[in-house]
Amino acid sequence: MNILAIDIGTTTGWALGTRDGKVRSGSQSFAAVRNDGPGQRWLKFRNFLTETGRTAGEVHAVYYEDVKNHAGVLASHIYGGFVAHLQYWCEINRIPCHPVGVGQVKKHWTGAGNAKKEAMIETARAKGHQVVDDNHADALAILSLARAIEGGMPLPPAKRKKPVPSKKPQPALLAEAI
Repeated sequence: MNILAIDIGTTTGWALGTRDGKVRSGSQSFAAVRNDGPGQRWLKFRNFLTETGRTAGEVHAVYYEDVKNHAGVLASHIYGGFVAHLQYWCEINRIPCHPVGVGQVKKHWTGAGNAKKEAMIETARAKGHQVVDDNHADALAILSLARAIEGGMPLPPAKRKKPVPSKKPQPALLAEAI
């Protein structure tokens, strides 16, 4: 089974695991450059997906890191744009697209669900990969988790954070009309 694993972002980490056990991987920047129109990053990303799929012959599944917390509003908008284009590309090509949680990826790769970037890179290097950055290491971790899932490993249920009670005074409820 050919699996494409993606750590989505302006600098996207990617790893393509092929059915013969080989892995091709790296990191690709989709940052806007001078004179780029507002949609160039999306065109570049879709071209990247198409070329990666073409060189693989076919892609049977795509796994990507499902990020819930972002550093800022712009980062969340850009991430959402990448996810939309990834899902569109997968639908057009009839490829199953699977989000995996950040903590799940980190726990699978390092044993700690809150592992730092350095730990992700160190683990990748310990497994024999020559990583170029943390995005590349994350993509390799996503691929490893994807292969485990496709091999039948059940996913643990996602942990839900308990809501923190607000310290702000709650507005009084309006009385019902009699």
